[in-house]
Amino acid sequence: MKITFLGTGTSTGVPVLTCKCDVCRSLDFRDKRLRVSILIQHNGKNIIIDSGPDFRQQALRENLQSLEALVFTHEHKDHTGGLDDVRPFNYLSGIKNCPIYAHSRVLAQLKMEYFYAFSEKPYPGVPIITCNEIDTEPFEIAGLTFSPIQVLHHKLPVLGFRIGDFTYITDANYISDEELSKVHGSKVLVLNALQREPHISHFNLNQAIELSEKIGAQKTYFTHISHKLGLHREVEKDLPANVSLAYDGLSFSL
Repeated sequence: MKITFLGTGTSTGVPVLTCKCDVCRSLDFRDKRLRVSILIQHNGKNIIIDSGPDFRQQALRENLQSLEALVFTHEHKDHTGGLDDVRPFNYLSGIKNCPIYAHSRVLAQLKMEYFYAFSEKPYPGVPIITCNEIDTEPFEIAGLTFSPIQVLHHKLPVLGFRIGDFTYITDANYISDEELSKVHGSKVLVLNALQREPHISHFNLNQAIELSEKIGAQKTYFTHISHKLGLHREVEKDLPANVSLAYDGLSFSL
């Protein structure tokens, strides 16, 4: 199983185009972050968790030629805004449906926002999508078992996922002990770390570090990073030895 970070950024705290902060002016490619998303590749199959507004750009960068499934953590636009861009994959596969996996609440939101894709008589060329409802029970895609982990994004329930020795959690600021027990034993953990200051719906840097130490994964990567967190090279100096900031395009295998 190969994991690639398609995006490690966020819409939260995005500056105006005239911003002259150090991060926005940085020439370090690791500070150039598209909206958060990951690609999981297994046995020649491509599975993506969250397709935000940058999905098309991310897919082109990785030269993706197929898409076997889209899995959604929750319904916020920075995680779902690229759903329309499954159309090229429909075309490349000979008009094959694209399965999406999401909680019933998220599916209802997608059907409202992308109503034209779910019409009884859809216009030719709209995204061709098959909906799969998920909740807290494990489910399988392309031979991989996804075990949902329910976290809170302020008061909104969000799903993280454990796939074998890999756990992916984004947009969280609270995880119960019961759900945290599903994470223990992971070799690689991905966790959101928005900024240094406290935030109403995301872990800040200190909270993410404390939680990563509690979980004790062999390697932890932080994602969903706002420009307020600071320069990649500077933040890395403040992290424990087994913790790193993720960056767009970073990949590893398990």
